[in-house]
Amino acid sequence: MLPMRFPLMSARRLGLPRRAVSQILLTQLAIAAGVVVLATGLFLAPLSAQLDDQAMRRALAIAQSAAADPALATGLLSSGASADSPVQSSAERIRRATGAEYVVVLDLDGIRRSHPSADRIGLPVSTDPSDALAGREVMEIDEGTLGRSARGKVPLLAADGEIVGAVSVGIAYDSVRDRLLGAIPGLLAYAGGALAAGALAAYLLSRRIQRQTRDLAFSDIAGLLAEREAMLHSIREGVIALAPDGTVRLVNDEAARLLGLTPDTTGGCAGRPLEDVLGAGRTADVLSGRVTGRDLLTVQGPRVLVANRMPTEDGGAVATLRDRTELEHLGRELDSTRGLIDALRAQDHEHANRLHTLLGLLELGLHEEAMEFVTEVAGVHRTTAEQVTEKVHDPLLAALLVGKATVAAERGVPLRLAGTTLLPDRLVDPGGLVTILGNLVDNALDAATGSAAPLVEVELRAEGRTAVLRVRDSGPGVPAARREEIFTEGWSTKQPRAHRERGLGLALVRRLAERQGGSARAGEAADGGAEFSVVLPEALR
Repeated sequence: MLPMRFPLMSARRLGLPRRAVSQILLTQLAIAAGVVVLATGLFLAPLSAQLDDQAMRRALAIAQSAAADPALATGLLSSGASADSPVQSSAERIRRATGAEYVVVLDLDGIRRSHPSADRIGLPVSTDPSDALAGREVMEIDEGTLGRSARGKVPLLAADGEIVGAVSVGIAYDSVRDRLLGAIPGLLAYAGGALAAGALAAYLLSRRIQRQTRDLAFSDIAGLLAEREAMLHSIREGVIALAPDGTVRLVNDEAARLLGLTPDTTGGCAGRPLEDVLGAGRTADVLSGRVTGRDLLTVQGPRVLVANRMPTEDGGAVATLRDRTELEHLGRELDSTRGLIDALRAQDHEHANRLHTLLGLLELGLHEEAMEFVTEVAGVHRTTAEQVTEKVHDPLLAALLVGKATVAAERGVPLRLAGTTLLPDRLVDPGGLVTILGNLVDNALDAATGSAAPLVEVELRAEGRTAVLRVRDSGPGVPAARREEIFTEGWSTKQPRAHRERGLGLALVRRLAERQGGSARAGEAADGGAEFSVVLPEALR
């Protein structure tokens, strides 16, 4: 954080304001003033040249008009150089009429035949007249006996077209400068108006920026940005920021991990629609706000996530994600433990009854009946375990089915294996199949309990390297219109438990099946009730 303090310390030493809005206002005013000064200078620079050109062209036009008068050439040829000559009279008349500083007529020798100062008539001109006497028109700014002036020189032609002299007209340069100086006040007025408009616009813009930045200093904003980056990438909670149009603004490291985004995907998801990044599904619906509520559950890949969404002032939103996978696993383990406890409690109750029965037979001296009773009881449990292990060779699945059979017996629902059941001990992911089978059997027991002829049937078989699993129950079944909806996260007809949400079991079943390239579907059993089928290609070695 130390490098961020240096600009602040420099600003204090220079007496600059700390607030961002004040610094922006001063910067904008300086820019506006600089632009106005620059524009004024750029306007004045060509204005001087334009005024010079206008003065030279005016002088040349007066000289051309004077030279076009035939009487001037006739007077030049017929009279001498004197103050009362017709040439002097005509030149002075033209000078007074046009406002020129001087109108000088000169002969081929460069001798003045007219001049505003009569004592200069008959003297040579002070500037070189050779170009005009050679038949060329001249425009220039030059220094003469009357000072600096804008000049126009043209040849003077006789009636036969022969050059007999030249006409030189001068416009006082002071008048040009006066015009330039006269234009400056108006120009400055326009520049001042532009500067005032720029200052007003800068003030209004700075007030808007003040509201948007909450009147913070630049150092405070930089500190907040640094803290935000550190916080977003260090917290163990996923954060996704969305723009008002539904595109992604930001994905922090934890959100990328929870959503299964690769580093390349994470860096390139900014500005893309949420559906393009995550794909269509419940997760995208929850994050985009199409599904509303608090602590919404969703499944993304192998993870169970809890999502919350908070709208922002600009119409966007910030969504947070928490990983609930471990908690969900713990909840399912708790369910299994409770089921085991219920089974043990049932066995304990049943075992006490059997012991009492055995004790009564022994007290009555019915020893043979007692032996038959013990043999029958032991045989029932042995037969159930043997039936399962003969058809299901994987120890995890066999143990699960034996335990579920005990729980089913306590609930009064027979659990049996279909005659076609045969699964070898070659499963690639037995844990995943245990999760799938456990969820389906639990749902089947809940559905079959209380039915007229309760029954749950499990079928496990191998077709090459494909594992096929079917669970049938005698419950009310699933309506055809809702057979896809039941696989949606959060959908359930049961009351939620205290330790976890309902509506995840079937969603996890389908996700686990699809992750292995398989499928999970719901249908109708042959004798009524529901039948759930799971096909897992490449599930066996």
